[in-house]
Amino acid sequence: MNHLPYRRMQGLAAIAAALLLTGCATTGNPQDPLEGYNRAMFSFNDAVDRSVLKPTATAYKNVTPSFVQTGVNNFFGNLSDVWSAVNNLLQGKGEAGMGDLSRVTLNTTFGVLGLFDLASEAGLPKHNEDFGQTLGVWGIPSGPFLMLPVLGPSTVRDTAALPADMGGDIWKYKEPANWRNIGAAVRVVDKRASLLDATNLLEDVALDRYEFLRDAYLQRRQSQVYDGDVPRQQEEADAATSNAEPAANPAGKAAVKPGK
Repeated sequence: MNHLPYRRMQGLAAIAAALLLTGCATTGNPQDPLEGYNRAMFSFNDAVDRSVLKPTATAYKNVTPSFVQTGVNNFFGNLSDVWSAVNNLLQGKGEAGMGDLSRVTLNTTFGVLGLFDLASEAGLPKHNEDFGQTLGVWGIPSGPFLMLPVLGPSTVRDTAALPADMGGDIWKYKEPANWRNIGAAVRVVDKRASLLDATNLLEDVALDRYEFLRDAYLQRRQSQVYDGDVPRQQEEADAATSNAEPAANPAGKAAVKPGK
Protein backbone atom coordinates (compact mmCIF):
# COMPACT_ATOMS: atom_id res chain seq x y z
CA MET A 1 0.00 0.00 0.00
CA ASN A 2 2.83 2.31 -0.64
CA HIS A 3 1.33 4.16 -3.54
CA LEU A 4 -1.36 6.44 -2.17
CA PRO A 5 -1.70 9.89 -3.76
CA TYR A 6 0.34 12.66 -2.17
CA ARG A 7 -2.71 14.57 -0.92
CA ARG A 8 -3.90 11.52 0.98
CA MET A 9 -0.42 11.03 2.36
CA GLN A 10 -0.46 14.60 3.67
CA GLY A 11 -3.76 13.94 5.41
CA LEU A 12 -2.46 10.72 6.94
CA ALA A 13 0.65 12.53 8.13
CA ALA A 14 -1.52 15.12 9.88
CA ILE A 15 -3.47 12.37 11.64
CA ALA A 16 -0.23 10.68 12.64
CA ALA A 17 1.16 13.92 14.05
CA ALA A 18 -1.96 14.54 16.11
CA LEU A 19 -1.95 11.03 17.55
CA LEU A 20 1.76 11.24 18.19
CA LEU A 21 1.32 14.32 20.33
CA THR A 22 -1.48 12.77 22.35
CA GLY A 23 -0.66 9.09 22.49
CA CYS A 24 3.07 8.53 22.49
CA ALA A 25 4.70 6.85 25.43
CA THR A 26 8.24 5.71 26.03
CA THR A 27 8.73 1.99 26.68
CA GLY A 28 11.67 -0.22 27.58
CA ASN A 29 12.02 -1.52 24.00
CA PRO A 30 14.83 0.46 22.31
CA GLN A 31 13.39 -0.33 18.89
CA ASP A 32 9.94 0.95 19.81
CA PRO A 33 10.19 4.09 21.97
CA LEU A 34 6.83 5.31 20.58
CA GLU A 35 4.91 2.18 21.49
CA GLY A 36 1.97 4.08 22.95
CA TYR A 37 1.37 5.94 19.71
CA ASN A 38 2.13 2.87 17.60
CA ARG A 39 -0.37 0.71 19.45
CA ALA A 40 -3.06 3.37 19.06
CA MET A 41 -2.36 3.56 15.33
CA PHE A 42 -2.34 -0.24 15.11
CA SER A 43 -5.81 -0.31 16.65
CA PHE A 44 -6.99 2.34 14.17
CA ASN A 45 -5.57 0.41 11.21
CA ASP A 46 -7.05 -2.81 12.51
CA ALA A 47 -10.50 -1.21 12.71
CA VAL A 48 -10.21 0.08 9.14
CA ASP A 49 -9.05 -3.31 7.94
CA ARG A 50 -11.82 -5.25 9.66
CA SER A 51 -14.57 -2.89 8.51
CA VAL A 52 -13.42 -2.12 4.95
CA LEU A 53 -10.29 -3.75 3.56
CA LYS A 54 -10.63 -7.33 4.73
CA PRO A 55 -14.32 -7.75 3.72
CA THR A 56 -13.60 -6.20 0.31
CA ALA A 57 -10.53 -8.38 -0.22
CA THR A 58 -12.44 -11.50 0.86
CA ALA A 59 -15.22 -10.78 -1.63
CA TYR A 60 -12.64 -10.09 -4.35
CA LYS A 61 -10.89 -13.39 -3.67
CA ASN A 62 -14.13 -15.38 -3.59
CA VAL A 63 -15.72 -13.83 -6.67
CA THR A 64 -12.84 -13.00 -9.02
CA PRO A 65 -11.53 -15.94 -11.09
CA SER A 66 -8.08 -17.02 -9.98
CA PHE A 67 -6.53 -16.37 -13.40
CA VAL A 68 -7.75 -12.76 -13.23
CA GLN A 69 -6.23 -12.34 -9.77
CA THR A 70 -2.96 -13.77 -11.06
CA GLY A 71 -3.02 -11.38 -14.02
CA VAL A 72 -3.65 -8.36 -11.80
CA ASN A 73 -0.84 -9.37 -9.45
CA ASN A 74 1.54 -9.98 -12.36
CA PHE A 75 0.66 -6.66 -14.02
CA PHE A 76 1.43 -4.51 -11.00
CA GLY A 77 4.37 -6.71 -10.10
CA ASN A 78 5.84 -5.99 -13.52
CA LEU A 79 5.51 -2.25 -12.92
CA SER A 80 7.22 -2.58 -9.53
CA ASP A 81 10.16 -4.40 -11.16
CA VAL A 82 11.17 -1.08 -12.78
CA TRP A 83 11.70 0.65 -9.43
CA SER A 84 13.26 -2.51 -8.04
CA ALA A 85 15.81 -2.40 -10.85
CA VAL A 86 16.66 1.24 -10.05
CA ASN A 87 17.22 0.41 -6.38
CA ASN A 88 19.33 -2.65 -7.16
CA LEU A 89 21.57 -0.47 -9.31
CA LEU A 90 21.73 2.22 -6.61
CA GLN A 91 22.81 -0.49 -4.16
CA GLY A 92 25.63 -1.55 -6.46
CA LYS A 93 23.98 -4.83 -7.44
CA GLY A 94 24.41 -4.55 -11.19
CA GLU A 95 23.57 -8.14 -12.05
CA ALA A 96 20.31 -8.06 -10.08
CA GLY A 97 19.42 -4.66 -11.55
CA MET A 98 19.96 -5.83 -15.11
CA GLY A 99 17.99 -8.97 -14.29
CA ASP A 100 15.06 -6.82 -13.19
CA LEU A 101 15.24 -4.83 -16.42
CA SER A 102 15.29 -8.07 -18.39
CA ARG A 103 12.20 -9.20 -16.48
CA VAL A 104 10.36 -6.00 -17.40
CA THR A 105 11.34 -6.28 -21.06
CA LEU A 106 10.30 -9.92 -21.37
CA ASN A 107 7.06 -9.63 -19.40
CA THR A 108 5.98 -6.37 -21.02
CA THR A 109 6.48 -7.66 -24.56
CA PHE A 110 5.83 -11.40 -24.66
CA GLY A 111 3.93 -11.40 -21.37
CA VAL A 112 1.23 -9.02 -22.66
CA LEU A 113 2.08 -5.92 -20.63
CA GLY A 114 3.03 -8.06 -17.66
CA LEU A 115 -0.18 -10.07 -17.33
CA PHE A 116 1.93 -13.23 -17.66
CA ASP A 117 5.12 -13.69 -15.66
CA LEU A 118 7.21 -15.40 -18.31
CA ALA A 119 10.42 -14.07 -16.77
CA SER A 120 10.10 -16.24 -13.67
CA GLU A 121 9.49 -19.29 -15.84
CA ALA A 122 12.60 -18.35 -17.81
CA GLY A 123 14.67 -18.38 -14.60
CA LEU A 124 14.90 -14.64 -13.97
CA PRO A 125 14.32 -14.19 -10.21
CA LYS A 126 12.05 -11.43 -8.93
CA HIS A 127 13.44 -8.94 -6.44
CA ASN A 128 11.48 -6.57 -4.25
CA GLU A 129 13.80 -3.63 -3.63
CA ASP A 130 12.66 -0.21 -2.43
CA PHE A 131 14.37 3.02 -1.45
CA GLY A 132 14.18 2.23 2.25
CA GLN A 133 16.35 -0.82 1.62
CA THR A 134 18.70 1.29 -0.50
CA LEU A 135 19.13 3.76 2.36
CA GLY A 136 19.88 0.82 4.65
CA VAL A 137 22.56 -0.45 2.26
CA TRP A 138 24.04 3.06 2.27
CA GLY A 139 24.36 2.84 6.04
CA ILE A 140 21.37 4.93 7.13
CA PRO A 141 20.08 3.58 10.49
CA SER A 142 16.51 2.30 10.51
CA GLY A 143 15.48 4.51 13.42
CA PRO A 144 12.54 3.64 15.68
CA PHE A 145 9.66 1.45 14.60
CA LEU A 146 6.71 3.52 13.37
CA MET A 147 3.13 2.44 12.64
CA LEU A 148 1.71 4.59 9.83
CA PRO A 149 -1.99 5.33 9.28
CA VAL A 150 -3.44 2.76 6.84
CA LEU A 151 0.01 2.02 5.39
CA GLY A 152 0.96 -0.08 8.40
CA PRO A 153 4.36 -0.98 9.91
CA SER A 154 7.41 1.07 9.00
CA THR A 155 10.48 2.72 10.51
CA VAL A 156 11.64 6.33 10.47
CA ARG A 157 14.03 5.49 7.63
CA ASP A 158 11.39 3.68 5.56
CA THR A 159 8.91 6.50 6.15
CA ALA A 160 11.45 9.05 4.92
CA ALA A 161 11.90 6.88 1.81
CA LEU A 162 8.17 6.86 0.96
CA PRO A 163 8.20 9.99 -1.28
CA ALA A 164 10.92 8.41 -3.44
CA ASP A 165 9.04 5.09 -3.56
CA MET A 166 5.84 6.84 -4.61
CA GLY A 167 7.71 8.87 -7.19
CA GLY A 168 9.20 5.68 -8.60
CA ASP A 169 5.78 4.06 -9.03
CA ILE A 170 5.03 4.11 -12.76
CA TRP A 171 1.28 3.75 -12.20
CA LYS A 172 1.29 7.13 -10.42
CA TYR A 173 1.69 8.78 -13.83
CA LYS A 174 -1.13 6.90 -15.55
CA GLU A 175 -3.65 9.09 -17.36
CA PRO A 176 -6.55 9.72 -17.24
CA ALA A 177 -6.87 10.09 -13.47
CA ASN A 178 -9.98 7.93 -13.16
CA TRP A 179 -8.12 4.92 -14.61
CA ARG A 180 -5.22 5.64 -12.27
CA ASN A 181 -7.51 5.74 -9.24
CA ILE A 182 -9.39 2.58 -10.22
CA GLY A 183 -6.11 0.77 -10.76
CA ALA A 184 -4.76 1.95 -7.42
CA ALA A 185 -7.87 0.66 -5.64
CA VAL A 186 -7.68 -2.72 -7.39
CA ARG A 187 -4.02 -2.93 -6.52
CA VAL A 188 -4.69 -2.39 -2.82
CA VAL A 189 -7.52 -4.92 -2.75
CA ASP A 190 -5.48 -7.50 -4.64
CA LYS A 191 -2.56 -7.04 -2.27
CA ARG A 192 -4.81 -7.40 0.76
CA ALA A 193 -6.39 -10.53 -0.74
CA SER A 194 -2.97 -12.11 -1.13
CA LEU A 195 -2.39 -11.63 2.61
CA LEU A 196 -5.70 -13.06 3.84
CA ASP A 197 -4.35 -16.47 4.82
CA ALA A 198 -1.38 -14.97 6.66
CA THR A 199 -3.47 -12.46 8.60
CA ASN A 200 -6.06 -15.11 9.51
CA LEU A 201 -3.25 -17.25 10.92
CA LEU A 202 -1.87 -14.25 12.81
CA GLU A 203 -5.27 -13.60 14.38
CA ASP A 204 -5.53 -17.23 15.49
CA VAL A 205 -2.01 -17.69 16.83
CA ALA A 206 -0.52 -14.43 18.12
CA LEU A 207 -1.29 -13.49 21.73
CA ASP A 208 -0.15 -9.90 21.13
CA ARG A 209 -0.69 -9.20 17.43
CA TYR A 210 0.94 -5.78 17.60
CA GLU A 211 4.15 -7.12 19.15
CA PHE A 212 4.27 -10.04 16.75
CA LEU A 213 3.79 -7.77 13.73
CA ARG A 214 6.38 -5.26 14.93
CA ASP A 215 9.07 -7.86 15.58
CA ALA A 216 8.38 -9.71 12.35
CA TYR A 217 8.53 -6.51 10.33
CA LEU A 218 11.81 -5.34 11.86
CA GLN A 219 13.44 -8.73 11.35
CA ARG A 220 12.22 -8.94 7.77
CA ARG A 221 13.43 -5.46 6.88
CA GLN A 222 16.85 -6.16 8.32
CA SER A 223 17.01 -9.39 6.32
CA GLN A 224 16.00 -7.51 3.16
CA VAL A 225 18.74 -4.91 3.60
CA TYR A 226 21.36 -7.65 3.89
CA ASP A 227 19.73 -10.00 1.35
CA GLY A 228 19.19 -12.57 4.09
CA ASP A 229 22.84 -12.58 5.19
CA VAL A 230 22.72 -10.43 8.33
CA PRO A 231 26.16 -10.17 10.03
CA ARG A 232 26.22 -11.98 13.36
CA GLN A 233 27.54 -8.92 15.20
CA GLN A 234 24.62 -6.92 13.81
CA GLU A 235 22.09 -9.42 15.12
CA GLU A 236 23.70 -9.34 18.56
CA ALA A 237 23.80 -5.54 18.61
CA ASP A 238 20.14 -5.25 17.64
CA ALA A 239 19.09 -7.78 20.24
CA ALA A 240 20.98 -5.89 22.92
CA THR A 241 20.43 -2.19 22.60
CA SER A 242 20.29 -0.74 19.12
CA ASN A 243 17.99 -0.51 16.13
CA ALA A 244 20.66 0.94 13.88
CA GLU A 245 22.06 -0.90 10.89
CA PRO A 246 25.72 -0.42 9.90
CA ALA A 247 26.51 0.22 6.29
CA ALA A 248 25.86 -2.85 4.20
CA ASN A 249 28.57 -3.62 1.66
CA PRO A 250 26.92 -4.69 -1.59
CA ALA A 251 30.22 -6.00 -2.94
CA GLY A 252 30.63 -8.24 0.08
CA LYS A 253 27.13 -9.68 0.09
CA ALA A 254 26.23 -13.19 -0.77
CA ALA A 255 24.47 -13.78 -4.07
CA VAL A 256 21.08 -12.14 -4.24
CA LYS A 257 18.37 -14.46 -3.09
CA PRO A 258 15.54 -15.06 -5.60
CA GLY A 259 12.03 -14.05 -4.65
CA LYS A 260 13.17 -11.88 -1.75
